[in-house]
Amino acid sequence: MSVSEHKKQAPGSVKCTVITVSDTRTLNTDKSGHLMMEFLEADNHHIIEYSIIKDDFDHIVQTVKSAVENPEVDAVILNGGTGISKRDVSVEAVQSILTKEIPGFGELFRMFSYKEDIGTAAILSRAVAGVCETTAVFSIPGSSGAVKLAMNRLILPELPHIIHEIKKDQ
Repeated sequence: MSVSEHKKQAPGSVKCTVITVSDTRTLNTDKSGHLMMEFLEADNHHIIEYSIIKDDFDHIVQTVKSAVENPEVDAVILNGGTGISKRDVSVEAVQSILTKEIPGFGELFRMFSYKEDIGTAAILSRAVAGVCETTAVFSIPGSSGAVKLAMNRLILPELPHIIHEIKKDQ
């Protein structure tokens, strides 16, 4: 079966949890979290839950696991906490609970970042995606540019297809 045939079988709408990882953002200042939700809703997806959490390994793991355990959630999308400072632990926290990683996501994100957004600074971009149980999980940088790029070039075009692939054996 071709990719286009697979995509035709994908759901028209995906139920998502959006998580912003930040020690400084608030509901009023979280441009990236709101941007993610706008993109998802414009593409006919539903927001089940939205939260802002501190950049803390255990808290990130706990929050993602809680979302994954919710049978209404198909995908968890995080932004922030992906830098290279000691405090940035989103990638490590997400990787620690993935049952399958999708390595091409991070690879393509960096390629698009290099070509279309930030040039050689893309070497500092860390992004990860995979599956935790039967839920897709994406973790991307928290800048507005990174959110636009990841949502438009990777997540939105493939989200229903990914959910179909995860759930086809159930």
